[in-house]
Amino acid sequence: MSDVIAPPSVRALARQKGIDIEKLARDIGRTSIAREDVEGGMGAASARPVIGADTSLWNVDHSLYGPVTEEPMSRFAQVAAQNMAAAQMSIPAVTHHDQADVTAVEALRKGLKTEAASHGVKLTALAFHAVALARALREFPKFNASLSSDGKTLFLKDYVHVGIAVDTAHGLMVPVVRNIDRKGLWQIAAEIFDLASRAQERKVRPEEMGGASMTITNLGGIGGTAFTPIVNPPEVAILGITRTRTVPVWDGGDFQPVRMVPLDLSYDHRVINGADAARFLSYYAGLLADPRRMLI
Repeated sequence: MSDVIAPPSVRALARQKGIDIEKLARDIGRTSIAREDVEGGMGAASARPVIGADTSLWNVDHSLYGPVTEEPMSRFAQVAAQNMAAAQMSIPAVTHHDQADVTAVEALRKGLKTEAASHGVKLTALAFHAVALARALREFPKFNASLSSDGKTLFLKDYVHVGIAVDTAHGLMVPVVRNIDRKGLWQIAAEIFDLASRAQERKVRPEEMGGASMTITNLGGIGGTAFTPIVNPPEVAILGITRTRTVPVWDGGDFQPVRMVPLDLSYDHRVINGADAARFLSYYAGLLADPRRMLI
């Protein structure tokens, strides 16, 4: 079974152009191939040789220093690793850190628990993050874009598809919730749960991968206070989330306990500058602080 994920239309285009899609995936270090890769978009940039360390120096006989065991990397993991290495080398990425008050989100989510159950939906905080991201991408079009391989053209997208990074036993997978800005909270929550569940079983269909406007990678269920996620080309930004915690916040007269979630926005500095990133996360945090406003 092929490890390369590509929609049937993209495979058909590759055949028309005489492109070996398996070789293309190896060349650009990607597990998923989108139309722009076949047409010579961002994929071409990733295909350029990566100049790095002399990796032959890593070929050490570790058994000289103590007992070791060997575990082969899966084909899926190898391609994903190549993609991340290429992205890290070719994109001048910066990470902007902020935090958002999610007291209201948590209260609303608990208040909707019975209604969510009646819809057969498990309503998680991630669904609210996805809604907020969709609104922010519409408000800040440069974040919903891709840069051409020569760096001369910015492709602004008139759709909002959000990738959801899922940690699985066979590696990281990023299924995509499409047209998320046109969907209600219940549908978004249901689709996230469905895609994440099927990703664990490797049952996500090729057409459900690739083409995201931006990706959310959520480590909140595990822990951490901050991290620097790697931008996933041809996207120009990625949003990281870590564990929500209660912190003291000064209200002008006293310290109040407030539920805050750390946010980590990595972005391609060729497209987005620091002020853009700060405004984007500030707007995003404002939506989470007042979730009823973003759900209208």
